[in-house]
Amino acid sequence: MRMGRDYDFLISMEEYPNVTFYGPCSIKKNVKIGEGTRIGEFTVIGENAKIGKNCRILYHVTICKDAVIGDNVFIGPNTSLLNDRYPPSKKSEPPIIEDDVVIGAGCLIFPGVHVGRGARIGAGVRVRCDVPAGVSWLKERFEYEKVD
Repeated sequence: MRMGRDYDFLISMEEYPNVTFYGPCSIKKNVKIGEGTRIGEFTVIGENAKIGKNCRILYHVTICKDAVIGDNVFIGPNTSLLNDRYPPSKKSEPPIIEDDVVIGAGCLIFPGVHVGRGARIGAGVRVRCDVPAGVSWLKERFEYEKVD
């Protein structure tokens, strides 16, 4: 089987013994994934990405180069974390997702966005600016409410 440049098609999971993969994934070089993390099929993880412990990443998720994802993060299906405002460029502005964040299905997390600890992002939301810790981000118009 031929693969694109710098990609590993995970048939053998030896490099990540404490991570569960639910199907084939495409993972670039120097990716760090914490133990107990579960990753759905057809997920793409860019070079130098860091994913914390006990995360749950569902299917068809794209995690850009250099992205940082904390511990205990849930990412719904068909979500993309982006790192390039004006592609193609050589400037990487990866998002940072802190611990205990929940991101619903079909979200777009734009380059350079910082999502604070314990934030919740509703399904289908395009996140273009930072999300404070402990809030629910439910709509496109930058409206949020405090999570109790």
